[in-house]
Amino acid sequence: MGAGSSLAEVFQRGLADHQAGRLQEAETAYRQVLAVQPAHAGALHLLGLIAHHAGRFDAAETLIRKAIAEDGGQASYRSNLGVVLGELGRLAQAEESLRAALRLEADYADAHYNLGVVLDQANRPAEAEASYRQALRLRPNHPGALNNLGHVLEKLDRPGEAEPHLRAALRLRPDYPDAHNNLGIILAALGRASDAEASFREALRLRPDFADAWGNLSAMLEGAGRASEAEASCREALRLKPDSSGVLNNLGIALAALGRPAEAQESYRACLALAPDFANAHVNLSYALLLDGQFTEGWREHEWRWRGKHLSAGVRGFSAPLWAGEPIGDRVLLLHAEQGLGDTLQFCRYVPALAASALVVLEAQAPLTRLLSSLPGDARIIARGEPLPAFDLQCPLMSLPWALGTTLDTVPATIPYLTADPVSASRWHQRLASLPGLRVGLAWAGGQRLKWPELAAVDARRSIALETLTPLVGTPGVSFVSLQKGDPASQALSAPPELKLHDFTDELEDFANTAALVDGLDLVISVDTSVVHLAGAMGKPVWLLNRYDTCWRWMLNRDDSPWYPTLRQFRQPSPGDWESVIRRVRDSLLALAAGDRDPMRPGT
Repeated sequence: MGAGSSLAEVFQRGLADHQAGRLQEAETAYRQVLAVQPAHAGALHLLGLIAHHAGRFDAAETLIRKAIAEDGGQASYRSNLGVVLGELGRLAQAEESLRAALRLEADYADAHYNLGVVLDQANRPAEAEASYRQALRLRPNHPGALNNLGHVLEKLDRPGEAEPHLRAALRLRPDYPDAHNNLGIILAALGRASDAEASFREALRLRPDFADAWGNLSAMLEGAGRASEAEASCREALRLKPDSSGVLNNLGIALAALGRPAEAQESYRACLALAPDFANAHVNLSYALLLDGQFTEGWREHEWRWRGKHLSAGVRGFSAPLWAGEPIGDRVLLLHAEQGLGDTLQFCRYVPALAASALVVLEAQAPLTRLLSSLPGDARIIARGEPLPAFDLQCPLMSLPWALGTTLDTVPATIPYLTADPVSASRWHQRLASLPGLRVGLAWAGGQRLKWPELAAVDARRSIALETLTPLVGTPGVSFVSLQKGDPASQALSAPPELKLHDFTDELEDFANTAALVDGLDLVISVDTSVVHLAGAMGKPVWLLNRYDTCWRWMLNRDDSPWYPTLRQFRQPSPGDWESVIRRVRDSLLALAAGDRDPMRPGT
């Protein structure tokens, strides 16, 4: 200490330097105080804070614990110890220290905030929410609490509630990269991709080395179908944080969408080496393997889907064991639909062979049950929601390829395995007989899975508007029949008369009715939706209008399908290029109408 300076003056000088950000000078002053008074609690505590700021967490813990030993009544000491213990990953001890601080001072806003951080780290978001709200009750303009509250509300799947808190944080602190990043996550979850991108890019403008923001931007870009940009963002994130399992998963998704399944598999495997229980990465690996025709490992990895975010809530919880392909004997096997209508139509092909030698109950979506009764064999068909009979074994439909060891060479593709009711089909044949030329069914849009923005983005990429089919207007020798259901069906009302689109869809109450209509058609042309599976299962010629980042079931580098011998693909040569797809369809349709081509050889 300088001559004439009291201990209190040196401490106050250190505190002033500390508050001004002159940490080296502050540390010098605190050490001068401790040289004279080793038990000075204030100097010990503040020196601990400087060590924490420098990332020396062990030293920080030691110093703050000494401060508490000298003066155990200071809530701030215990709160800051909790922060340090949280940095050290000792979350239970951190929580204990923070709750001790709050017992000393119940209205201590920072302790409530710090407790929220620890609870969030411990994956207890509901409790973290309560702590952040307490902090904001005491200090409404706390940017960190507003930001973190928005973050935990997103984790609690309440993005609409989260957005106002994040925007409030940014009004208080516009240059807050974490809040911009978290706002981007919320906006992406709300399906507002362009706004999300702007938020991520603002976070990166403020902090160019923000690895998490690069990773989140990559996920948003991938969901928007911008796979090349997503790849670049992933690689930047990994340059900054090479051990990010989430980004390695995102990179795999982007590479698969770019038609590079081998590289995608490599990225997923790197992800799983870091996080072996990362269910979504296992599922994504399964898609890359199946896309590449590696069915044996692909089906095995596909079993992880029940632990992924999209299906985990739908686990049925049956007490009966999962059937894994062993002899069934006289036991009853329940097969149950699990995802979309098209998935059920595709995988119900396994039912006849199983029902030929075992007692099988098939539970399926109600719109399919009448049609599924046409499956060969004696399986009992039950609509989902109806009481189930007693059963001994159970298996989801999409687990059957795994249970039965399906390879690319053993896909059961004997068609038809679904047929229309003969009486209904005869009626439709009579009604359609008046339509001139080829009778071609059209479906242009799939369903929308709005709960999951990334899946909704896929749905948007696989679908088109009816007006996209305008080049087919006036195709000579062809009459078009709408097979489109749902909201997009209303587009038929404004179809150009030259398209000659006949619409009977109001009469199609379920898939049995649709099958009867399809039976009277010469060809079905559809985007990737359940109509494709229906036509394929019936053995009807079907042309699939396929997006560039194809679903795993359609595989790569082929214009046919091992699942449906009567299917041919017209795939986008680049993302979003429907124009060339429709042009090729028109050329092939003209040739077919002229009698020059086989419908199952549409060309490329």
